[in-house]
Amino acid sequence: MQIVAIILGVTILSLLLFLRYYPAFGAKWSGDKVVNEVDIGSNTIPGTTLSILKDFIRGNPNSKPSQPISIFPADLGRSQESGTRVVWFGHSAFLIEIDGKTLLLDPMFGKAPTPFPWFGNQRYSKQLPIDIDQLPPIDAVLLSHDHYDHLDYGSIQKLKHKVGSFYTPRGVGRHLARWGVDRSKIHEFNWWEETEVAGLKLVCTPAIHFSGRYLLDNNSTLWCSWVIASSEHKLFFSGDSGYGPHFKKIGDTYGPFHLTMLECGQYDERWPAIHMLPEQTVQAQLDVQGKVMIPIHWGAFKLAFHDWTDPIERVIQAAKERGVAIATPRIGEAVNVNASQYPTAIWWKSYI
Repeated sequence: MQIVAIILGVTILSLLLFLRYYPAFGAKWSGDKVVNEVDIGSNTIPGTTLSILKDFIRGNPNSKPSQPISIFPADLGRSQESGTRVVWFGHSAFLIEIDGKTLLLDPMFGKAPTPFPWFGNQRYSKQLPIDIDQLPPIDAVLLSHDHYDHLDYGSIQKLKHKVGSFYTPRGVGRHLARWGVDRSKIHEFNWWEETEVAGLKLVCTPAIHFSGRYLLDNNSTLWCSWVIASSEHKLFFSGDSGYGPHFKKIGDTYGPFHLTMLECGQYDERWPAIHMLPEQTVQAQLDVQGKVMIPIHWGAFKLAFHDWTDPIERVIQAAKERGVAIATPRIGEAVNVNASQYPTAIWWKSYI
């Protein structure tokens, strides 16, 4: 019994030390707890654990492309045009050129959205439209929350020396500080707080979601969406969010928006509180008063049980029914907000 107790004690201690010191997990749990503006109860519908386990074991042969997705080589550099350009890197990662500034949104450039990138659900495209080393100087990185598919340790390590400032919801900056980002570059915000950076207005706006990177830190950091406004254009980035009244409040307060980037993937009717169904994404676009929407949170990783093309096909169908304009850039393709036409190719059909 003593030997068993010693082995158990050593195992528990080793696990705790691993959670504490493995850098990809991020900062030590602060003890804080964050809640949504709207009470959503549990993240999942009660009684669904068994059905989720069954689906996990069964798998879905259509949850990934039939072959690696070809990327569109990104043409980056500060735009000389008066307009605003955004470049999608797959999932929720974007580069934005706006008013002479370059921003990165949720720059997850790793191979897999896990703390152990050598295994897990690997990136569909196998490569990025551009190497991190080739990125231009970045004025600011905006983060929506601390989940692995949005905040990646390896990406931050490669980016931190070429970024002027990091803007995060409250608590997320602790991860960056642990990873060696200069604290003077880190700026944290609560919902509805505003700031200005080099003539751009940034607003940390609400989302309905949750946070956490390991067993002990669930909901200890804030999650958010972002409003980005220049003198000419206003953009909205949803981050991860279930559908809720916050979208209309954001639209009434800061809309209308010239371009939105709204999540439409990794959903399931068993966890409706944390990710929108594609039809809800279209309603959110109407709520925030967006002119054109780029559907995001799809096209890069398998994080749910639906077919990998379901999000984009369902959101396009719902958008047609409700008269909502959709842009469907390839990974790496730029969308110019001033353009009279936007990318609308159904490129994913080549990978079914």
